[in-house]
Amino acid sequence: MEHATQLHTTNTMAIKIRTKNGDVTVGNDVIASVVGGATIANPGVVGMASRSAFKDGVNQILNRENYGRGVVVSQQPQGLTIDVYIVVQHGMKLADIAASVQSRVKYYLNAYLGLQVPEVNVIVQGIETED
Repeated sequence: MEHATQLHTTNTMAIKIRTKNGDVTVGNDVIASVVGGATIANPGVVGMASRSAFKDGVNQILNRENYGRGVVVSQQPQGLTIDVYIVVQHGMKLADIAASVQSRVKYYLNAYLGLQVPEVNVIVQGIETED
């Protein structure tokens, strides 16, 4: 008999997944790494950007260790919501890139962590032009 997976947030901003075999706690940094890997694998995505790039006045591409600065994970009544901040390549269709990122992020989170994510929001923080 299959048991439903339940999600709970903990005090340390982690997601607790209750399965038929027990509980698994996944930190936001792990989710951010999976989301970042899924995001940069998309054609047209130059890299991840800081969610506070405009406030900080910095528009830099984040490296793997800093993906958490470009991903926001929040618990909503319908499930997890993921916000992804990206920099895209000049000349690419933004709608196509965003749809691809959304699809790939949902797939990776399900494949690697068993998470069903109903909402992935893509925020374009910058466009890299050729010099």
